[in-house]
Amino acid sequence: MVWTVDLLAAAIVGLLIYAALADVAARIIPDGVAIGLVALGVIERLLAGLPNLGASVLVALLLLVILVFLNARGLMGGGDVKLAAAIAIGLPVEAIYRFIVVTSLAGGILALVHLALRYSIRNAPRPPPNGASLARRVLAAERWRIVRHGSLPYGVAIACGGIWAVLACDWSPVRP
Repeated sequence: MVWTVDLLAAAIVGLLIYAALADVAARIIPDGVAIGLVALGVIERLLAGLPNLGASVLVALLLLVILVFLNARGLMGGGDVKLAAAIAIGLPVEAIYRFIVVTSLAGGILALVHLALRYSIRNAPRPPPNGASLARRVLAAERWRIVRHGSLPYGVAIACGGIWAVLACDWSPVRP
């Protein structure tokens, strides 16, 4: 069972890394990532027992309601909402708090970096040369977004919080 949990954790981390990269590249978190996280999370929580799944789903639903409210106020993107709720389903209840705290800290650092870059980039960004690598094209696009005061790729912060929570979790089921 330990190797199964390790494989599930590795798959979840892989999906979170992909979500962060997609958010930086296109400011879109694919629905398939959230669906995959929910499926893996449900499997993981079922391995811990049905009551553990129920508790995680209830807390994830509460988190979803709060985040949908923030989305309705324009404070958070829809992709960020679905990503955070999908991660929460697969975490033990006690780890969801850690996920929220680390996500908030990572989001603050991300905002500070964006603000610092916003004030340090003075010239209009130039497009990358033909045949430039994907990384160089993404960095050029990000620079363009920063200069134009574009939105933060908050999926990066959510992925950081999720990865931290997954790697720091004690996945052993709670027994009375």
